[in-house]
Amino acid sequence: MRRSLIALVVIAVLAVTVLAYRHHSATGGGSTPPTSAPVTTTTAPPDIAPLTGLADPSGQAAHRPALIVKIENTPEAMPQWGLDQADVVYEEIVNGGITRLAAVFNSHAPAKIGPVRSVRPTDEQIAFPLGGIFAFSGGAPYALAAIAKAPVTLVQESNAGAAMFRDPNRLAPHNLYAVGPSLFTFKGTPVPPRPLFTYRAPSTSVHGPAVASVTVPFPSIYAVTWSWDAKTASWDRTLFGQPVITGTGVRVSPVNVLVMWVDYVNGVGTFTSYANLLGSGPVTLFSAGKEVQGTWSRGPSLSDPIVYKSASGQPLALTPGQTWVELLNTGTVLSVQH
Repeated sequence: MRRSLIALVVIAVLAVTVLAYRHHSATGGGSTPPTSAPVTTTTAPPDIAPLTGLADPSGQAAHRPALIVKIENTPEAMPQWGLDQADVVYEEIVNGGITRLAAVFNSHAPAKIGPVRSVRPTDEQIAFPLGGIFAFSGGAPYALAAIAKAPVTLVQESNAGAAMFRDPNRLAPHNLYAVGPSLFTFKGTPVPPRPLFTYRAPSTSVHGPAVASVTVPFPSIYAVTWSWDAKTASWDRTLFGQPVITGTGVRVSPVNVLVMWVDYVNGVGTFTSYANLLGSGPVTLFSAGKEVQGTWSRGPSLSDPIVYKSASGQPLALTPGQTWVELLNTGTVLSVQH
């Protein structure tokens, strides 16, 4: 009986204590149990590929140099491989009045690039501000002497190893191809490469006349036409009267076509001819379906980047994405269809 009384007293005391605590908390007295602070998370902005101005979620562009590959541009070279994945492509006039390409890779590394062909004197002018790796099939002594001055790691068929291969199903010399990931193992500086262009923000419009197509009149059969495709917001490339489609079935269609008027030293189409990319001259940008006039300038050193400005003197703003640079000889007139 005594133990039962004690138990009842304890229970009564506990009940009163609980009720008192609830009343105390409800009226705001005393301290309240601690609560966890809200957790905020921030997402780091994606890396921007320096040679396209596009987001690079993989971050690879920031950790490797530029890779320049010389690519043949004759009818026998078709279809070409890897051009759709280049960040920038330069189209230059070489001996005989034909054109050849210097394709610059950084944000992508295609498994097959080419056909790879020989170096030309203009390539020194292109490679200097980029640095990195320069891949080619060989070259004449005067061209080899020129590219040897540029701050690049030279990779040609003789030292490429597994980074280049011959396709037995195609005729030489149109059957040499490069392996992008393997070429990047040769390394080069700077890492990453310096940007070549200024890019516009997505909210910024391009001001200029609307353009349906433009023909860049390179010599002989090498005139190239770029046609605006509003659905893809890019410029479809046509050469030799045919759409240019890569070996993987992709239409070559960059978002920017930049035409630079340059002086070809020693004359257009001669063996020692090269595009002089020092000095200044006019430039026309075709971007977002519009035509924008401007100027280019560079100097006094080849190490200096080319500066592009609008007619008002502001930086010429390109659309983020792939850019083709057409090195057209001074005095040649474009054919623009509005």
